[in-house]
Amino acid sequence: MQQIFGDARAAGAELGITADMRGTIGLTGAVSAMHGALRQEVAEAMDAVAAKPVSSAALDEEIRHLIKQTYGDGYDAALVSTCEAGLMVAFDVLFAPPTLGRGAPYRGRYLALYERFMHHPGAYGRPFPPKYKEYLAEQGESAGEYGIQGKRVADLDAAIVRMAGADYTAHGIKHFPALNLLNVDAAETVARIEAMAHRHGASLVGLASLAYDTPGYGYGQKGPDGTPLIQTGMARIAREFDVPYIVDNAWSAPIIGADIRKLGADVMVYSMDKVTGAPTCGLIIGKEEPMIQIRRALGIHGPRAGGLSSHGKAAFNAIDPGKEALVGALAAMRILRDRPHVVLGALDRLHDLVLEEFQTLPEPLRQGWTIYKSRNSLAVELAYNGTWGSPDASGNTAMGIPIFTVEDMYTGTNLIQAGLQHMGLAPTITFDGNIWVSNGLGNVDGDGNLLEAPTRLALRGLFRMIEIVSRHAGLSA
Repeated sequence: MQQIFGDARAAGAELGITADMRGTIGLTGAVSAMHGALRQEVAEAMDAVAAKPVSSAALDEEIRHLIKQTYGDGYDAALVSTCEAGLMVAFDVLFAPPTLGRGAPYRGRYLALYERFMHHPGAYGRPFPPKYKEYLAEQGESAGEYGIQGKRVADLDAAIVRMAGADYTAHGIKHFPALNLLNVDAAETVARIEAMAHRHGASLVGLASLAYDTPGYGYGQKGPDGTPLIQTGMARIAREFDVPYIVDNAWSAPIIGADIRKLGADVMVYSMDKVTGAPTCGLIIGKEEPMIQIRRALGIHGPRAGGLSSHGKAAFNAIDPGKEALVGALAAMRILRDRPHVVLGALDRLHDLVLEEFQTLPEPLRQGWTIYKSRNSLAVELAYNGTWGSPDASGNTAMGIPIFTVEDMYTGTNLIQAGLQHMGLAPTITFDGNIWVSNGLGNVDGDGNLLEAPTRLALRGLFRMIEIVSRHAGLSA
């Protein structure tokens, strides 16, 4: 490790990453530990309202109006403090069995895909079958009892469904697999979900998944309109059983990204600070019926639904966003609605630069990659699971570029990610043989236009780091 980090520091100096630049340029502005810079227009809107008396309820109504203009009056919205807060209220309101009534409460069970980042949408219930309890108790969760117990909903189970065609080979610090989802079979996966729904039909309360659209997350097979077939299949099953379908779309942009109407979900939750240039907050968009319940639980729906429009005074007062976040999110959404070409143009140029700088990798290391541009996430996905050979008759596998698990990310033993920090760059998500890069951290101007020089520098650092780790692993370059 120390030799790799030493090589990384030397490579950073060679690339021209000076001391004053360290940590100011990164491969994404979408990592919760290091947010991207606010768009200038968003920052100005927040500054303007900070010293003024403004009704949060009035700002909330403006957000609702914008969403209804975009998606139609059958949809509604609510802003909360974070994306995880949005998931928490959605699961608690829509999936949790009722507490009122005589006798013992019943248990509900929702279906969740065994996918990357499933410790977000998949950790709100006790896992079923029980063999997943250690996985969901530890992977990606904060240490200690409250890290997982503080998140789980009372009387709720999560039935885990494996994705057909996925590779779940154990390849981690513990016994947890490193997921390879490039070859997921959408039709067979939907069939498995449907079978599991019938198996648990009497206690089924909902379905949950990510809303991403990339091959590395298992969503490479899509319908004619570009919507992943697994997601539309889950929506159909949810309608058949008359239960909600919640999708976690944290790393994404509303309005120009995945369309909840095409997907067929009931609720979609966003992390607005990841790719929209907004401050830290979460956005919930959903169909009117479930959103009435969610907004009432938040205390922001108003008298027409038998509630009061009182931010911070309801069951979930701990996740109230505050007026600055309301104004900032509203400004960011107006940019997405009125000037989508700015962010989409920056994404197109990022994709071009990724393809160009990818050529700086030694030729033997460029084999077996899958590179995909995601409009939903305003990101470019680089998956290198394919650099590993298929097992031979003896079960031996030709080694590819080293794969690190999510545990490596948290323990500092993901040598690509940690090496980038030693190089002087802010890293991105790089586990399970999957890398996402997006704009927002030192590589765009105040209006969101891509700056080529820092973007190329960050990408060259990434590919140099991959080469360094591969060389120390004994791969021929």
